[in-house]
Amino acid sequence: MESGGKLWGGRFGDRRIVDQVMERFNSSISYDKRLCYVDILGSKAYAAGLFKAGLVDQVECADICNALAAIEDEWRNETFVIHPSDEDIHSANERRLKELIGTTGGKLHTGRSRNDQVATDLRLWLRQEIDQSMDKFLVQIIQVLIERAQDEMDILLPGYTHLQRAQPIRWSHYLCSYAWSLWSDVERLIQLRDRVNVMPLGSGALAGSPFSIDRLYLSDLLGFDNITPNSLLAVGDRDFVVEFLSWASILSSHLGRLAQDLTGSSLMPQKRNPDGLELIRAKAGRIFGHMAGFSMILKGLPSTYNKDLQEDKEALFDVVDNLYDVLQVAAGILSTLKVDKERTLGALSSDMLATDLAYHLVRKGVAFREAHTIVGKAVSMAEDQKKEISELSLQDLQTISSAFDSSVKSIWNYENSVEQYQVAGGTSRRAIQKQIDDLKTLLELRKVPCSNTTL
Repeated sequence: MESGGKLWGGRFGDRRIVDQVMERFNSSISYDKRLCYVDILGSKAYAAGLFKAGLVDQVECADICNALAAIEDEWRNETFVIHPSDEDIHSANERRLKELIGTTGGKLHTGRSRNDQVATDLRLWLRQEIDQSMDKFLVQIIQVLIERAQDEMDILLPGYTHLQRAQPIRWSHYLCSYAWSLWSDVERLIQLRDRVNVMPLGSGALAGSPFSIDRLYLSDLLGFDNITPNSLLAVGDRDFVVEFLSWASILSSHLGRLAQDLTGSSLMPQKRNPDGLELIRAKAGRIFGHMAGFSMILKGLPSTYNKDLQEDKEALFDVVDNLYDVLQVAAGILSTLKVDKERTLGALSSDMLATDLAYHLVRKGVAFREAHTIVGKAVSMAEDQKKEISELSLQDLQTISSAFDSSVKSIWNYENSVEQYQVAGGTSRRAIQKQIDDLKTLLELRKVPCSNTTL
């Protein structure tokens, strides 16, 4: 065989092509350049740490920080020029730093590795996204839900179970069910943020720093709550990425179920296609796919840093971008959605009050299991007579059970039906109002602290 017997020799016989392919395969600058600002933020802090440790003097520290500020401006003004040799954002910024201030720029990497640098950057970036985007739009959706629940308490509609219309509920009760789901997502996000906000910087390649770098000082400068306790763990830990992807999967599944509930048929050309809802539903699968994929990458890795971890960024960035869009679209749909009160009321039927009929008998002393059997016979009788169950006469019902009397007429009222559920978490006005008030209180008291860096 030609080219050394390698099947791919014809394509890669030229070593320069092999080198180019490997450079492209190895490079991450095309997507991790979005870490440019947090990379500069972390470098400024590290320069201050080097000064505190006596590894650079005051002039050198100022030169480094001023040059980093100039590089930041280049990124913001879109004048930063990426060179073919820039493997990632860290090497790109460092290369530009040396171009601006020469050998002094090379001192910035003293005791620092790209292993702890990238772990720090990723935590800084994700914390920023949580504080500025995720919490903001998630809370906005909850606020829309409870405002509508407050204003539209009078709307009644069928509640479903097993894809079948089951019992009457208030539209507000339905809205609150999703508000509570999303509130759980807020709570998980708050807890997740605590685990994200731990600083790996100062861990070096894997063994720590041989210099007297004050990691707690760096942590304070960058607004972290704490530092990683072990350098081996610090550089290889991506649990916080998996946890965020898992959180995003749960959140997107909640929004996907809401979209499924609200999505109508797009088969008929005269109907408006619910594209936004269908895409929200679809994104849940995409987000879960990233979580599952990255989890598979992690499961077989040896300890500390491995190049496999480079795959964390594309998954994380794509999930954040898509979730950001999903949250905004969902908020827009929920705030502009119009509910036809007459049509939702018209979707109710007396057979949905069969359970109420059983409860009516229970209140008259009939055991629930017996009442359930009696009502089953009443439903069968109505079907045989091709009637609604509410159209059965008192005489008809009394042929099934003597427990029925004239008070049974009160059962065939949908408002009365929903109002009987006064228990906490029920669909009566009072129970729903309590849910709304509790959600408002939780939103007012929520604590999702924004990080305060001192740089």
